Amino acid sequence: MEQDNKNLKVIDLTKIIKTLLKHKKAYMTIMPIVFVISCIFILSQPRYYRSEVKLAPEWNDPSGSMSGSLSSLASSFGVNLGGKMTSIDAFSPELYPDIVTSSNFIVKLFPTKITTKDKVTTCKYYTYIKDKQKSPWWNKIIEGAKGLFVKKKQIDTFNGVGKVNTFMLTKTQDDIVQNIKSKIKCAVDKKTSVISITVEDQDPCVSAEIAILVKKNLQSFITDYRTSKARKDLDYTKKLYLEAKSNYEKARRLYASYSDANQDVMLESYKSKVDDLENDMQLKYNIYSMLTTQLQQAMAKVQERTPAFTELTSASVPQKPAGPKRMIFVLAIMVICFIIISFYMIIKEK
Repeated sequence: MEQDNKNLKVIDLTKIIKTLLKHKKAYMTIMPIVFVISCIFILSQPRYYRSEVKLAPEWNDPSGSMSGSLSSLASSFGVNLGGKMTSIDAFSPELYPDIVTSSNFIVKLFPTKITTKDKVTTCKYYTYIKDKQKSPWWNKIIEGAKGLFVKKKQIDTFNGVGKVNTFMLTKTQDDIVQNIKSKIKCAVDKKTSVISITVEDQDPCVSAEIAILVKKNLQSFITDYRTSKARKDLDYTKKLYLEAKSNYEKARRLYASYSDANQDVMLESYKSKVDDLENDMQLKYNIYSMLTTQLQQAMAKVQERTPAFTELTSASVPQKPAGPKRMIFVLAIMVICFIIISFYMIIKEK
């Protein structure tokens, strides 16, 4: 019985192979056509390059070392404690990718001056994305066809320089923002908190330049956010310090001038006035001295809140394109085509 089942399986497999060989003309006709079409398609796709930056932020946690120790222990087991245990900020590092791809962050890249590797193009990043990007040849045909049925767009006079209203972007500005978003990727490792920034572009130099700029802008954003409260406190303390210093110097000059002008006077009223001026000067000095200490503490607080970043991987100009993978694409299409044809032929014979 088992031998019959084996023979049956062999016969079925043989029948399938014979069926496929019977229709070999279909393979010889269809697969070369698919090969040519897939080659034309993939060769028309512009190549892109990828540049990457990796940062390791160093936080100063004033809440003490206990929470940091627990967070490190939890992270070693792949657990993210979250909340106050891992960050003293209102948002966690997991939100950095959302910051990098936000419209407010993207529009700050518009006025950046970029230069392509061949030195032929030097312009603003906005203009580069708008006018200097390569696209497949059929895109021009599609755009031309759309132009026959759609009203002409208003001429965009914006050149990337100037204030951008992110609340109400123009159609062109929004398209460019979405285009740039698709080129920039940011990821944060939950265990190590390492920030990875990846930028793709059709020009290798531009990908490296924008990766460096995104890194700097993200660092500035994080630093500004973490130190904003401390810097406001510092500005207020500095204002009080300058006022106290001015008041003390005025009181000191008034006391000195009054004492010098009345050195030989022995009246009780003079002594009382001198004591009052001296007490006032001493009071203002105490306030001035206290605010001097507070100013130094406020400056230390800003420094304490300022994060330090260690650059693990620097952005560099890539030498080889990251994609598209032309050979893999063509091979995958041919395999899929072979499977579809074979399946169709087998179904047709039944």
